[in-house]
Amino acid sequence: MSLSLYDVSVPAFIRGFANLSEILKKAEAFADEKGIPHSQLLEARLIEDMLPLTGQIQRASDTAKFVPVRVGQLENVAMEDNEVTFADLHARIDKTVAFLKTVVPASMSGRDEAEVVLKTRSGEMKFTATDYVLGFALPNFYFHLTAAYAILRHKGVPIGKTDYLGRS
Repeated sequence: MSLSLYDVSVPAFIRGFANLSEILKKAEAFADEKGIPHSQLLEARLIEDMLPLTGQIQRASDTAKFVPVRVGQLENVAMEDNEVTFADLHARIDKTVAFLKTVVPASMSGRDEAEVVLKTRSGEMKFTATDYVLGFALPNFYFHLTAAYAILRHKGVPIGKTDYLGRS
């Protein structure tokens, strides 16, 4: 049995968001326990030119939802990038996961060689769907999950590798 683009992406995104959601719960509890304003975690960055925690989660969300949109030619679910609280981030994750759970695997089936065009500020990037999923979307998703984890770990949130990887 071969793996489809759906198989290697959508379940991985859902699992990543489940783990991220638990990490965010630990971060909020840590802030409350230590008397740290939530904004100190939500607006934290690893370095000045990187996105803050909220931005990392927004980009992970966008990356995940754009895979079935671009590969499966599904309609995009617009999200405003206006999250400023832990509750907002949980709602963003929940909305993203709810969308991912509606994706029918067949919508991405047979689309391995379909062209995917990613428009950026510096121009267009063209991929086959396989190259887009494996060479761009999955690495980008994990980059933003890792950055979110690293921001919170750097701020002292007691999380570890098993929180990032999950327990199941």
